[in-house]
Amino acid sequence: MKTFQDFDLPKSLQKAIDTLGLTTPTPIQEKALPVILSGRDMMGIAQTGTGKTFAYLIPILKQWKFQTTDSPRVVILVPTRELVVQVQEELEKLVQFMSVRVAGVFGGVNINTQRKAVAEGVDILVGTPGRTMDLALDGVLRFDALQKLVIDEFDEILNLGFRFQITSILTMMKDKKQNILFSATMTEEVDEILDEYFDFPEEVSLAPSGTPLEKIEQFVYHVPNFLTKVNLLKDLLVRNDNMERILVFVNNKKLVDTTFDLLDEDFAGQFGVIHSNKSQNYRLNTMASFQRGELRGLITTDIMARGLDISDITHVINLQFSEVPEQYIHRIGRTGRADKEGTAISMVSPQEEEILIEAELLMEKELKAMDLPDYIEISEKKLDFEKDRRKFKTIGKPIKREEKGDAFHEKKDKNKKVNLGGPGKRTPRKTAPRNRAVEAKRAAKRKKGK
Repeated sequence: MKTFQDFDLPKSLQKAIDTLGLTTPTPIQEKALPVILSGRDMMGIAQTGTGKTFAYLIPILKQWKFQTTDSPRVVILVPTRELVVQVQEELEKLVQFMSVRVAGVFGGVNINTQRKAVAEGVDILVGTPGRTMDLALDGVLRFDALQKLVIDEFDEILNLGFRFQITSILTMMKDKKQNILFSATMTEEVDEILDEYFDFPEEVSLAPSGTPLEKIEQFVYHVPNFLTKVNLLKDLLVRNDNMERILVFVNNKKLVDTTFDLLDEDFAGQFGVIHSNKSQNYRLNTMASFQRGELRGLITTDIMARGLDISDITHVINLQFSEVPEQYIHRIGRTGRADKEGTAISMVSPQEEEILIEAELLMEKELKAMDLPDYIEISEKKLDFEKDRRKFKTIGKPIKREEKGDAFHEKKDKNKKVNLGGPGKRTPRKTAPRNRAVEAKRAAKRKKGK
């Protein structure tokens, strides 16, 4: 087994790695390092929580040489403000014994402060696509000294609607540079941009998109409606002392606030809220409180499902099942990180069962079904979104339970397009062929009316 000592890193970089207590590279770090050092363009595909950030930062810093320029030599683009902060923090840990100027730029804060920081000189810039483009159009940010471009969470950047910003930035950059890209999934939109802007990137793949994370136990409760799900969650929180650091996922901002109000009735001060309507400072302070152990859990949307590395999450609770099968993988990947075990619990209403099946087929793994305890109060009240069936985002036309047989699965085989975000955009995912044994098993269960 290789160690970081085997990579012949500069003493200043090796000292930082030793200070962090790191000895053995993760598989994606070991695979990516020689490709990045070769100077070839690279497309990395890896599960969440595999050490992707250090997989590109370490080889970049291994090759670092001092140059007299104030324009960035490395630009790292990530999808969200929180991820900018995280990558910048990880980068600063690695360069603590090196002379490297680091800056992070993102929207939602005063652009003049960031203009000043960039104008004073930066070696490695971490930014969101929108703010990076704004600074480049202002003429404050120049790419004339650029040697390497890193785009992390490439598929998520495109899903969030930043294609125009990405292509605009690429147009402003010189062709002669190394492009390093990481994505959890491959889509046609990713392929299109690769074909147009990059020079035959070498693919480094750790695992296919749908591979389940082995150290995560996955359970599912079949629950009639949202308020009953909250009752079940409250019971689990009371009965399980090991539910110490929790992420609770729902599918929209309004339900995040609703869930917080309901949980706060019995668990006052134990949960925080993160969604895009909250200010940047509020979100960063809430995350910091959670990291320090001052909060038991965070209630959030899929804004927290990608990229962010929050340590020691014990449980992921899907109070609503994710609307896209791949996103389920990203959600549960918040736990079971760094060789630790984790637990993912999904609460699925009848309207969500089709997307549950899609996720199981993608992973080639069934979630372990748990019985709803008899004493859980079954709420008769439905929330507004449950009353209007048109608001449910499901794959294909809703089908009655007794009709879900072989024909249902044949239909799903033909319909391999999944909504990955953005108005009217439907992009086929590239995954391994479906496991026919799993399909047959699911079809048999449907025939029995389960």
